[in-house]
Amino acid sequence: MERMSGPHQIRGSVFLPEAELQWRFSRSSGPGGQHVNTSDSQVELRFDLANTEALPEVWKARALERLASRLVDGVVSVRSSEHRSQWRNRETAAVRLAALLAEATAPPPKPRRATKIPRGINERRLRNKKARSDTKRGRSGRGWD
Repeated sequence: MERMSGPHQIRGSVFLPEAELQWRFSRSSGPGGQHVNTSDSQVELRFDLANTEALPEVWKARALERLASRLVDGVVSVRSSEHRSQWRNRETAAVRLAALLAEATAPPPKPRRATKIPRGINERRLRNKKARSDTKRGRSGRGWD
């Protein structure tokens, strides 16, 4: 059997811990054909986010907050069934989980600092607006008697 493509990186030096991943396999839905009723190619990957030791506490708290709607008893699950081979579905599920955790543990963006619009820019905008207005007013045909 082929080996998985190694540990999947979340961010920095933090990787998905293989020991904490729970795999479940079932038959994929969709059209049939030969081999379809015997192969469990759909993959469900579960990761206990609430009890993991692999993530720093700050990351874990951030992920628990951001993924609250996806969690069931502190466990996040990802499903993959688009490939016909179980191995490729395992790869896809692991990559998806790593990407989900990377996004959920990312630091919040820096708050935007409001800046004042320079006076020259505002004056130019108003000048252009006035010129456009004059152009359109000139098209009305008034005063052509």
